[in-house]
Amino acid sequence: MDKPRQPFTDGLPNLSAAHFVVPTRARLEAVKPLTHAPRFLILYGSLRVRSFSRFLAYEAARLLEAMGGEVRIYDAHGLPLPDDTTADHPKVQELRDLSIWSEGQVWVSPERHGTLTGVMKSQIDWLPLSEGSVRPTQGRTLAVMQVSGGSQSFNAVNSLRILGRWMRMITIPNQSSVPMAYKEFDEAGRMKPGPLYERVVDVCEELMKFTLLTRERADDLVDRYSERKERAPERLSAVAADIGFVKR
Repeated sequence: MDKPRQPFTDGLPNLSAAHFVVPTRARLEAVKPLTHAPRFLILYGSLRVRSFSRFLAYEAARLLEAMGGEVRIYDAHGLPLPDDTTADHPKVQELRDLSIWSEGQVWVSPERHGTLTGVMKSQIDWLPLSEGSVRPTQGRTLAVMQVSGGSQSFNAVNSLRILGRWMRMITIPNQSSVPMAYKEFDEAGRMKPGPLYERVVDVCEELMKFTLLTRERADDLVDRYSERKERAPERLSAVAADIGFVKR
């Protein structure tokens, strides 16, 4: 096996030194620690009157509040399908404002036809990667959960993980999948005690820990070399010329 002498001494000719930043512990230290309660947005993927995903969302909200968090839960009733109207629709603006406000999120979806529901996906699809200079999801922590009517499955949470990565979120390792959800909640919509409930506690605890660790450092954690280059004035001018906005 080829094993060149290290450290390498032949340089990095393709690297822009002006935009290259060496990660250091000092850069990740919180300059001004936040004093407000951690902020969490919870989305759930069902509009049913007796919705087990909503019940699970409420359980997560109770736990996060008990851990010192401030929680807001978005109600998707009245949210139009993506692209069926403009982004200034009140329900769309409410969703985007809540996402920007949040420092962590919980996504709870039923599993339908082997994946997350359209109600869940519509909410995520209305969240842009960027809106002007603001990124409504980037750098926020994320926990994913699902409920299903049959045996335990992880299809919905796996799909939610893909979406969380795509939305540039810090998705925690733990997750919750509640099978045969109709057996796990009582008539009042409260989750019954047992291993499945304990897993929900685990997920919320882990989400709180990750949020406390990252919320003051999120901008640095997701700051990218390639995007620093894209923001450079000379790069912006070159791109504008290439697509015909300005003449060379």
